[in-house]
Amino acid sequence: MSREELIALTRALLAENARLTERVAMLERLEKENAELRERVARLERLISRNSGNSGMPSSGDDQLGKPQPKDKPARGGRRRPGKQPGAPGTTLAWSDTPDDTVDHFPAGTCECGADLAEATDLGVTARHQQVEVPLMTAATIQHNLHTVTCGCGKVHAASRPQGVPAAPVSLGINLQAWCVYLMVAHAIPVHRCVELIASLTGAEPSPGFVHGMLARAATAVEQANLRIRTLLTLAHVVCCDETPIRVGAKKTKKYLLVACTQLYTWYLLGDRTLDTFKKFIIADLTGVIVHDRYQNYDSPELGEHQHQLCCSHLLRDLEDCAETYPGAVWPVQIQTALRGLIHAANLARRAGRDQVAPGTKAMWINSFRHGVRIGLSEVRRIPGPAKTITQPIGRVLLEVLRDREDDVLRFAHDLQVPPTNNQGERDVRPAKTQQKISGRLRSVRTTEHRYAIRGYISTAAKHGSDVMTAIRDALLGRAWMPPDPAPA
Repeated sequence: MSREELIALTRALLAENARLTERVAMLERLEKENAELRERVARLERLISRNSGNSGMPSSGDDQLGKPQPKDKPARGGRRRPGKQPGAPGTTLAWSDTPDDTVDHFPAGTCECGADLAEATDLGVTARHQQVEVPLMTAATIQHNLHTVTCGCGKVHAASRPQGVPAAPVSLGINLQAWCVYLMVAHAIPVHRCVELIASLTGAEPSPGFVHGMLARAATAVEQANLRIRTLLTLAHVVCCDETPIRVGAKKTKKYLLVACTQLYTWYLLGDRTLDTFKKFIIADLTGVIVHDRYQNYDSPELGEHQHQLCCSHLLRDLEDCAETYPGAVWPVQIQTALRGLIHAANLARRAGRDQVAPGTKAMWINSFRHGVRIGLSEVRRIPGPAKTITQPIGRVLLEVLRDREDDVLRFAHDLQVPPTNNQGERDVRPAKTQQKISGRLRSVRTTEHRYAIRGYISTAAKHGSDVMTAIRDALLGRAWMPPDPAPA
């Protein structure tokens, strides 16, 4: 080939190489974009697949468009029909031998013969009917005249105001005050609706400002009782802890309501999920087992060393997520079955009054649990690299928790005083969600703190079998109900 032909061929090859290089770069860009799109689709599919059965989402979100419904929970011994169960004792209104009032009714009018039935001979009672009724309430204005007297010795004595009567010339009585607090705190009635309800029921018309101010007054009245509740919680063998987000204060801000509770006590703290709030919380002072949802701050060494019970409801939901992610895997179902078997065995032992699960049953389920965890770890491999930059496969971190914290997962199987789930904590934070659904955002952080100071007090009183209205009324009178000393172990 001539020199000119070689130069022409070289130029053609260089142009073709440039075109191919550009095409390869374009293909690489497309492949990268496709990978990003696939990853985005995978994230969206996983997000839409979340429900209350495989994640911590509330059940209220299961009705959202496109959300799959949670799977039915496995039933033991057949499905229980709704309503009253066979063999359960019935409850009816009991006949009272000492009615508060008796009203006699006689036939009225005239007989067919024309005689007035008012003059007829009484043959006695032929039928009796009792009815439980409440009188129509009407607020009464009671004037308290305080007299001054002079003794024979010349000393002057003045009558003191009755308890609950303030120095103001006109005020609302203690029962009306207790009703305001009860409606706002126990039933999440907004202030203006509370005013309307009080007016409709009693005829009294308190101002919205007075009703709202009752929250601060009542919170101050129960302050000492809440200090005692907190102290008794630190001495409890088991304490359930939970936290839930609530909208309080300025727009686009979020607070968290933290609760520490048992079957007898409830104590709230408003804050956030930072470690600073957890330091102000009760965790550092607790001496018993802490039941929680595995949130990292519960395990912070800055809060001291504690025994833990990880909530099995959360673990079972996470395992359900793994079962859906790895449809052919056996280990998620095996671990779920083992956990449910241990929970069932613990419940049966507790109901029978025994102090431990049958050793053979416990060993069988724990052995099944451990084998399931080992199989899962062998199938879901850890990706090497720093935790901050590497996202592990779904289920890997959960399996490591089940392996490394087995004592904290299965503590309920060895100590029947420890519940397997944090249901008590979730029940005690549920009123906050009800309040939020009714009122939306609560404007004042301080008033919200007052609200939950009262809520913890009346919840504890109710758990002890005390009447909530009486507990509120006594607190406003300066003699707040106090939880008794715990029974000796």
